[in-house]
Amino acid sequence: MSPRKTTRSSSTVSTTVNTPRTLGPRRPGRRTGRLLAASVAAACLGAVAVPASAAESAGTEPVVSRGVTIPDFYNPPAQLPSADGSLVRTEELPLGLSLPGLDGRQMPGTATRLMYKSTDAGGGPVAVTGAYIEPSAEWKGGGDRPLVALASGTMGQGDQCAPSLSLQHPLTIGAGTVSIGYDNIAVYRLLAAGTAVVVTDYAGLGATDRLHTYVNRVDEGHALLDAARAARSVDGASITPESRVGLYGYSQGGGASASAAELQPSYAPDVNLAGTYAGAPPADLTEVMKGIDGSALAGALGWSINGFAQTDPSLKAVVEANINDVGKAALKDTSTMCVGDAILGYAFTDSKKWTADGTSLADIIAAEPKLQAILAQQRIGNLKPAAPVRLATGVHDDIVGHRQARQLAVDWCGKGASVTYAAVLLPNLGDKILTNHLAPYLTDQGSAISWMTDRLSGKKATSNCRSMPLQP
Repeated sequence: MSPRKTTRSSSTVSTTVNTPRTLGPRRPGRRTGRLLAASVAAACLGAVAVPASAAESAGTEPVVSRGVTIPDFYNPPAQLPSADGSLVRTEELPLGLSLPGLDGRQMPGTATRLMYKSTDAGGGPVAVTGAYIEPSAEWKGGGDRPLVALASGTMGQGDQCAPSLSLQHPLTIGAGTVSIGYDNIAVYRLLAAGTAVVVTDYAGLGATDRLHTYVNRVDEGHALLDAARAARSVDGASITPESRVGLYGYSQGGGASASAAELQPSYAPDVNLAGTYAGAPPADLTEVMKGIDGSALAGALGWSINGFAQTDPSLKAVVEANINDVGKAALKDTSTMCVGDAILGYAFTDSKKWTADGTSLADIIAAEPKLQAILAQQRIGNLKPAAPVRLATGVHDDIVGHRQARQLAVDWCGKGASVTYAAVLLPNLGDKILTNHLAPYLTDQGSAISWMTDRLSGKKATSNCRSMPLQP
């Protein structure tokens, strides 16, 4: 049931994304959808980095996603390196706003667009894109300059939503889409502390050869860890193999950083992990999907179904049997949407409108052993992170539910992990409208970055697992 990423666009292209020189095999574009808009503010500071080598293009039609032309850089080559974290290609990445410093260096740093090799959930090679930013600020925490690998929150499923593109264009507007780089603020705050930052686009978000698999924990965790590996090879990077590494993310990014923290001991022991911040992690997708259903972010159900159907093609038959024509059209439509588009197009949609027999997706999952098994495999909390973790969750978060996030802290504590659990106590700001999910993201960010810089400075974390029975 997963839509192809290579449908041809038949409308006039309108884009804020500048297409760089031809760098890889091109694929056909996508059909543009109906005009959507979103009104969220974003800020962006940055500079221009140094381009490196790239592959040649086959010279066919460029990829167009909802009116936005995807730069050729994002088209993966036919062959990838064998080692995870190996760079495929790089080029300069001009950030949205660059300010000259007193010493002549650009503030807050210089940026490089990346494509690197990772391994997907099926064990196959996958090209992942992202960005590395070398900060202008001095690192004063002692030791080699550290690195933060940042996993963005939900951006959408269309390639135009890629976080690395949002670093260049904080607000990207196409013929039928608006993408906003809201996680850029966290990136700049980390750079101001003197830490280098690498941002992953995740598998299939930006890279045009496949669909973004959204909350697939293995794809996300591998992509984030391999971004940390790839950063070490960027020309001009001051980080070293000995540099302490932090993993940082909220919402979808919190799930990615939590998964990466669990997978790091076995998948990437060479990454010198000092600590992980996992904010509002979707650890139990069965519960999270219940919270998303009927909410302002209901369109994310489409991204989840599309992603899992791509990872496991046998699910297509299950989707075909349970989703009606309205649902199938929604799955296709959401597959090219950014988060703002999905909010305006599918906010508060009840999944019963998408199903063949009028039951909810939660009821379908409960009655379908294959779906239950797949979601069980996505559960985060079955492995022990080797490095300290700070897990934050808003007590009224009803989108990425508080209880399931708290349970992840309990699970990790039970395995002997070092967990700093932070319950964000805010008033109930309105059910199902995203406010209870977004407010902790903003109010906790300063504490999260402070905790992270302490870990990167070598300071010991204090676990509060003993007080978990008393924590909200």
